[in-house]
Amino acid sequence: MMRQLNSIRMRAERDYMHISGAERLVPTDQLGDVAVAMLQRALQHPRGPVSKIKLQVDAVNAQDIDIGRLPNLYSNTVMDWQEGRKLALKLLVTAGVTANSAEKAMQALADGAAPGGQSMRGAMLVDADSGQRLEKDFSRGVRASRMDLSVAARKELIEKLKPHGLENQHVVEAMTLAAKVVAAPEIVAELCWSDDPDYQAGYVASAKDGYQRINLLKPFGEERGGRAFFVRCGREQLASLVDWLEQRAFLIETVGDIYPAVDRTIG
Repeated sequence: MMRQLNSIRMRAERDYMHISGAERLVPTDQLGDVAVAMLQRALQHPRGPVSKIKLQVDAVNAQDIDIGRLPNLYSNTVMDWQEGRKLALKLLVTAGVTANSAEKAMQALADGAAPGGQSMRGAMLVDADSGQRLEKDFSRGVRASRMDLSVAARKELIEKLKPHGLENQHVVEAMTLAAKVVAAPEIVAELCWSDDPDYQAGYVASAKDGYQRINLLKPFGEERGGRAFFVRCGREQLASLVDWLEQRAFLIETVGDIYPAVDRTIG
């Protein structure tokens, strides 16, 4: 029987601007170590010093946890970020997002999707057909939250990533989040590139085509980034989708396949 876990979440900001965040689902005896690691991460972030760090811990009963799996990982290599965005557009369309919707979301992320041209704290919620933004708060967006890998799945994933040189925090956390997002039937696809200035990779994920990592999706040093969740559902379903993404615990126990990088340079 699965024992009780705790959702521990960290958010760090500077003058109301998001700097860093992290999520874990851990047993009580690991809370101290995980909390310290999250604090260190916030204090040493490449986006600079923080003025506020918030840690929140909530107990989660075993019966309130959904069990999931990681999507297969496909690595796509391009020569520059412009080609990366062309590939991301193609992958989104293949997943079922209209070109118009994908282009609008990509431009919003590039310009800074929050008011004032800043990165959002969460993700845009985008109609997969029209490109209309559906989130209530354009600064906060929608937060996919309360997800993690089981101890065995985390170990297995890192071992599978090592031969490909991808056993880093960015990839592990991004795959974990994407796994929860694409598990929702209303989600057509997700697009993400990081707001960390020194991390240029990103991905397109969908239940149909897995986690499609792209090595270059933004210029080096660019701090604008974020996520777009493309949805296809009626407005009456949005509230339940957002509640599931933000509140329902999701523990990954199965790891998918990791494929070698493929050169996707557009000739």
